[in-house]
Amino acid sequence: MVQLQRIAIAPEQIQDEHLILTAEQQHYLGRVLRLKQGDRFIIIAAQGQWWIVELMVNLPSASPQGKLIERVLIQTELSVEIILIVALPKGDGFEEIVRCCTELGVTQFIPVMSQRTVLKPSVQKVERWRRIATEAAEQSERQIVPTIFDPVSFKQGLLLSIKPMNQGASSNFKLKKKYQYICEGRGNYQHFMVELISVTSKQIPDKIIIATGPEGGWTEAEIQEAIAIGFQPISLGKRILRAVTAPIVAVSQLVGMIEKME
Repeated sequence: MVQLQRIAIAPEQIQDEHLILTAEQQHYLGRVLRLKQGDRFIIIAAQGQWWIVELMVNLPSASPQGKLIERVLIQTELSVEIILIVALPKGDGFEEIVRCCTELGVTQFIPVMSQRTVLKPSVQKVERWRRIATEAAEQSERQIVPTIFDPVSFKQGLLLSIKPMNQGASSNFKLKKKYQYICEGRGNYQHFMVELISVTSKQIPDKIIIATGPEGGWTEAEIQEAIAIGFQPISLGKRILRAVTAPIVAVSQLVGMIEKME
């Protein structure tokens, strides 16, 4: 199949097998990519579905602008749900984390305000993170765009990550097997790779939660708080990694192990 441009859309943009593009998407497809009536592109829709869409008109134009032609069968998502809790680093560091870890396969980002967090993100900053995640998902041929939660406190982030997503499910619903880790640069903790080898030798879990700290690391109180609700402290190696580097390293190690086992 000819390489086609991919864009992520919201569920409400599809109506009766037709596509309604936003003004921003019309500008990108029509002015930047110079697509014309009859040209095709791919949409990343709900539940990880890809569809080939054909432009019915030249852009910009009134709705609808596209028609769904055929579904594309593809499987690029990991078999494990990866939730990443990140104590926000200074500056624009979280943008790099979102970009790289979206490409690697993270499904949820939970930015948290730890005791040593300096950044106080605005609403506009959070929206920018979500745009970066969308662009990275499109570029890396993901089937979904990861969720980025609004920043919360460290405790709220921990609880949010372990909260069941299917509270209304029946009693026959199979509970997901999950593992949860907090990365710490100091202390004599087991290396993450050693832990992953042990875990995946039994079975591949459904969900893995990883928490990485800010500049200066987690406080002892935060480590103990995480341990109290079932998080296991682990090490990413003998060297002290930057707050931006640590989550990318942790997710890279995890993804490498998962894909080796799949």
